[in-house]
Amino acid sequence: MSTVPLTKFGAELLKQELHRLKTKDRPEVISAIAEARAQGDLSENAEYDAAKERQSFIEGRIADIDGKLSAAQIIDPTTLDAEGRVVFGATVYLEDLENEQKVSYQIVGEDEADIKERKVSITSPIARALIGKYAGDVVGVLAPAGVREYEVLDVQYV
Repeated sequence: MSTVPLTKFGAELLKQELHRLKTKDRPEVISAIAEARAQGDLSENAEYDAAKERQSFIEGRIADIDGKLSAAQIIDPTTLDAEGRVVFGATVYLEDLENEQKVSYQIVGEDEADIKERKVSITSPIARALIGKYAGDVVGVLAPAGVREYEVLDVQYV
């Protein structure tokens, strides 16, 4: 199995979700199944079917998170020393050369990507274009509207 890159923060979020699933959600769904069983005929019991489906989802998510955490390569961006190069975990400050708009993104693992938080997945087109670049480099990113050019203004490991 290949390693799954995660920032230290992303790994903590997955651990918290796993804890919640095991200590809160799993017992709740087991209780809901028991209540639905007590109602009698299971063949036409919608509550039972819904609870079993929820249980299946919870168990699948627990297995998924367990697998990711066991294969995780946890990276603390604050300890990186990539000499100004864009790497996993780095925060990159960019300027769109077309409209001079400035933006920043942190390159993170797939599970922690959140565009509202300015966190982009390592597998996204912009992250793939930025990896290995330095401040001052110009990169072309294939976007739905065509190629966008960005200048790398700064790279930080925060």
